[in-house]
Amino acid sequence: MARKLLIWGKNALDKIPLDADLRAAIELAQRIKMEGRRRQLQLIGKMLRQRDVEPIRQALDKLKNRHNQQVVLFHKLENLRDRLIDQGDDAIAEVLNLWPDADRQQLRTLIRNAKKEKEGNKPPKSARQIFQYLRELAENEG
Repeated sequence: MARKLLIWGKNALDKIPLDADLRAAIELAQRIKMEGRRRQLQLIGKMLRQRDVEPIRQALDKLKNRHNQQVVLFHKLENLRDRLIDQGDDAIAEVLNLWPDADRQQLRTLIRNAKKEKEGNKPPKSARQIFQYLRELAENEG
């Protein structure tokens, strides 16, 4: 569990119920390398054995689950973006069914630009903008 705690950043650690000593030990272990890190991991393991780790375990599971859900959402949005570029109006209808407040004209403009960029072998700026727009729609929904 000590290794799992080390992979999370400051914002994620804020969401885990850690006391000050344990939090300081984790932050120190994240900064040091090699043998010192191994010893610090042992210390964190010892500190965890002296505490009730169930709330920490639940918070870690919650963070991991949230991350996995976000990855799945991003994959769905990427697939939807690709369908928008390939299929056009049929996929726009699907987006409007999912998010009725989506701007059809903006989507058409972005799709048209993305197709031009793809044909001209230019960087996919508009494709990224479509993804960003879809992500904003998904975040505003939930």
